[in-house]
Amino acid sequence: MGIEYDGSAFRGWQIQVGVRSVQATLEEAIGRVADHPIRVQCAGRTDAGVHADEQVVHFDTAARRTERAWVLGTNVNLPPDVAVRWACPVDPRFHARFEAQARHYRYLIMVRATRSPLQRDRAVWSHRPLDIERMREAGQALVGVHDFSSFRAVACQAKSPIRHLHYLELSETDGLIQLRVGANGFLHHMVRNIAGVLMTIGRGEASVEWTRELLELRDRRLGGVTAPPQGLYFVRADYPEGFRLPSGRALAPSTDQHNVTRSCL
Repeated sequence: MGIEYDGSAFRGWQIQVGVRSVQATLEEAIGRVADHPIRVQCAGRTDAGVHADEQVVHFDTAARRTERAWVLGTNVNLPPDVAVRWACPVDPRFHARFEAQARHYRYLIMVRATRSPLQRDRAVWSHRPLDIERMREAGQALVGVHDFSSFRAVACQAKSPIRHLHYLELSETDGLIQLRVGANGFLHHMVRNIAGVLMTIGRGEASVEWTRELLELRDRRLGGVTAPPQGLYFVRADYPEGFRLPSGRALAPSTDQHNVTRSCL
């Protein structure tokens, strides 16, 4: 399934005792359609307040339903802040997390003198101007294969800090800055830490060379402030074409050259 959700009222993706999570909400809704308990695996777990355009999940079931029934039946049982975009059967070898070849995120920054009630849970607010050209220049140092230790959370459990950042793009429309990144994988808080560093550089509080220096230092304690979660969106994950998942082309950035798979709906 491809899942879209507003993370504002959730304590993150993963099930936690006594709090609202996307995973628990989704599993309950799918379970009603399947008529048995369901456990889902996702492409990339998101933190509290983080949103998703097309989170990919998989689950095992013996229930026989049409693709349309899985989508509409699950959506009927979901709250307004979560929805299934598509559903299709997959090869038993498929795994939403381990078969993903790349993941894509975007981060939104609202730049204006006053806060925006309409964007309060959709973008982070910067009341100070940001120099997007400085941010672009600084961001290019991160593209490629690097040790991102300075950009991972202290509690990150990934075995290796090495990641291949395929692209980093920045654009601005009517005061809304959009940061788009894609990589073979991301460390915990990696995108938010990148956003925090670029915002610091955009405000003129650090040099354009700071990103390169942080890569060389490999020390999160020197990596600056983690940007708030409200501006972060999981855009999509890429998978081998043979799995025939629905296309995410409409969500892809202009420089993304990854294979786009065909729709099964």
